[in-house]
Amino acid sequence: MMDNGGFCNGNYPSGSSDDELVDISDVTMNFSEDVPPLDLDNRAGKDTGTTEDDINHCKADWRPYSSPKLIDLLDDNVPAIGTYEDFNTIDWVREKSKDRDRHREITNKSKHSTAALLFSISDAFSGWLLMLLIGLMSGALAGGIDIAAHWMTDLKEGVCLNGFWFNHEHCCWRSNESTFHERDKCPQWKSWAELMVGVSEQGGVHVLNHFMYVSWALLFAFLAVILVRAFAPYACGSGIPEIKTILSGFIIRGYLGKWTLIIKTVTLVLAVSSGLSLGKEGPLVHVACCCANILCHFFTKYRRNEAKRREVLSAASAVGVSVAFGAPIGGVLFSLEEVSYYFPLKTLWRSFFAALVAAFILRSINPFGNSRLVLFHVEFHTPWHLLELIPFVLLGIFGGLWGAFFIHANIAWCRLRKNTRLGHYPVIEVLVVTLLTALLAFPIEYTRMSSSELISELFNDCGLLDSSKLCDYTGNSGSTSGSVNATAANGLGARLAGPGLYTAVWQLALALVFKMLITVATFGMKVPSGLFIPSIAVGAIAGRLLGVGMEQLAVHNHERDIFRGWCSPGADCITPGLYAMVGAAACLGGVTRMTVSLVVIMFELTGGLEYIVPLMAATMTSKWVADALSRESIYEAHIRLNGYPFLGAKEEFRHKTIATDVMRPQRSDPPLSVLTQSRMTVEEVERLIADTTYSGFPVVISQQSQRLVGFVLRRDLVICLENARRYQEGVVSVSAVLFTECDPPASPSAPPAVKLRSILDLSPFTVTVHTPMEIVVDIFRKLGLRQCLVIQNGRLLGIITKKDILKHMAQMANRDPESILFN
Repeated sequence: MMDNGGFCNGNYPSGSSDDELVDISDVTMNFSEDVPPLDLDNRAGKDTGTTEDDINHCKADWRPYSSPKLIDLLDDNVPAIGTYEDFNTIDWVREKSKDRDRHREITNKSKHSTAALLFSISDAFSGWLLMLLIGLMSGALAGGIDIAAHWMTDLKEGVCLNGFWFNHEHCCWRSNESTFHERDKCPQWKSWAELMVGVSEQGGVHVLNHFMYVSWALLFAFLAVILVRAFAPYACGSGIPEIKTILSGFIIRGYLGKWTLIIKTVTLVLAVSSGLSLGKEGPLVHVACCCANILCHFFTKYRRNEAKRREVLSAASAVGVSVAFGAPIGGVLFSLEEVSYYFPLKTLWRSFFAALVAAFILRSINPFGNSRLVLFHVEFHTPWHLLELIPFVLLGIFGGLWGAFFIHANIAWCRLRKNTRLGHYPVIEVLVVTLLTALLAFPIEYTRMSSSELISELFNDCGLLDSSKLCDYTGNSGSTSGSVNATAANGLGARLAGPGLYTAVWQLALALVFKMLITVATFGMKVPSGLFIPSIAVGAIAGRLLGVGMEQLAVHNHERDIFRGWCSPGADCITPGLYAMVGAAACLGGVTRMTVSLVVIMFELTGGLEYIVPLMAATMTSKWVADALSRESIYEAHIRLNGYPFLGAKEEFRHKTIATDVMRPQRSDPPLSVLTQSRMTVEEVERLIADTTYSGFPVVISQQSQRLVGFVLRRDLVICLENARRYQEGVVSVSAVLFTECDPPASPSAPPAVKLRSILDLSPFTVTVHTPMEIVVDIFRKLGLRQCLVIQNGRLLGIITKKDILKHMAQMANRDPESILFN
């Protein structure tokens, strides 16, 4: 007995597809367990006890002069057949049983004909072909997004005279007049002030450039939020919380449709280019899953089976991370560790193949012009020292504290947006946050540049050819070299901080505070917004600051025993860029609670095996600290905020309750609505359907005995009764409804009965009243159930649905149980 108002009185929607647009903020829904489509020939692969002669009145002797089975009537052209309702949960057991039956049938047929054998081979190969297409499509889109975002980001500051389509870096690459120390300045690149007033050094020029920077940022942000609001409301946000929920079996129609893909791709470029504190990595997972969902429609076995489709979406999640970071192995592990609900070994292989193809395509496009998959690929060569684990662990502590603070602050802000009038003005909110970001970011070099460029700058290991302020040491060329002391005489003067480095340090300190605060307000707005890059940027800034401090401490105290082995003449004592990388991993781990996949992603970014231990130490410390303050990652917190029916594997159930404490009905509730196997009429069944909103009904022998026979779904029942009235001669309101295998004795003058044994599930999942709830929760998690029946000695006592379990878990955690709704 599951709540559902979708099929009351037999009113069906005209059919829906994944391309429908539903504004998530405007949906009011009575959460319900869903009803799967009919499969009357083989009820979910379970033993229904049905024989060829027992299809009875679900045959079309409802149709004169013909006798096809009911399944012939319920083909794909009949509305609501073969699909799940929106905002409902799929039946994992049924879907997997359908796939096994389909595969068994194909295998049997392949033994008897060549054509069937070829079809069997093509069916087996179709999964790999689909992975190839997903990799190709996602890699191409990611390359286009990277190129467009880089160009539009530079467009806020100026334009290239040789061709407006060149970004700043590519424009000056073609110039022979740029100098080493000012390699980003060339005659071909003009700022907006130079184009308008013809000068670049006067005092008013800076104000004009600032005005143009803010104007472009507001224009990009306005276009992004308007496109999302008008065409694809589901294109906002990161997408990973919803992807996790969908992979767990929930249906959100339109979330992975073609309009969402188009709008998310376009608005992602606009949002990143606006300079907001967000990234494209999370949304790229959503984009890849949209590609996978659309391509699934060209393959029958994925189009008609929701469980198989979710295996493809798990692989697509790996593809999204692969093209976001250029880390195919990390992408596969990310899908396995963070987003996937069901991840068989076959999906692991296919995820790896799809991620490989996507990374190859992205490398072929070469969006950053450096023959790398990512903008901030670096390699370090200085070995780390054992005592450096102490500052690495400190970075892990900072990352855990930052993660817990960010999750708490962001959820509080999003809850304020949801529960106040602020949520009614998404366009104004986006424009105000963009205005504040642009006004405050422009004066500081490290906040004005894009987040990817900032991370690349922070990860960089200073060499002799670097002209960055972060590499301004007294021994470098162009620095303010004065009298050198004994430190310089030992060859270590090259690492003494110069004035440029001191300037960079206080600017980075301001940038750290700015990034930490503005990211809280940015994540969750009605534009595509990822969290990976902002979190990495915060950690990289903190890590670089600590790295510079440790470096100067070692240089000035190189004669002390603790630092004596660290510094040697002509070599670097410490690599500040390594600290930036470790800090980035710590902060991202604190927010997302990733561990293995995060370390592999960072390893793939740097290409250095010797730095895995520092990364592991910082990542685990970050997770421990963050888990001590809050058990939820940012994605799980947003899932709970939105009320998605997600039963995750990470949340442990430690309470000593039993099934009778959770089942419905409780003592104060009305009795359970049930059907009897042979003593109800068509009118009584139709009245029960009209008076209730349950998605299914237990079938018992009689109201007195309450001995369980099986379970019938509302949709199956309604369609069979409607078809019986329409096609079967003589069926009237007083006709009996039978779920029995044999006909009971009846008067010769009685109207013909409607026999529905074929739609009865004779093996529903059951537990006893004394079954511990921790076992019930595990059953629901591992089998993907939507409901199970509670019995005692074969007698039906109640029912437990997924919603009941989620409500009970919320109640045990002192949360509002009524929050388990789709808001």
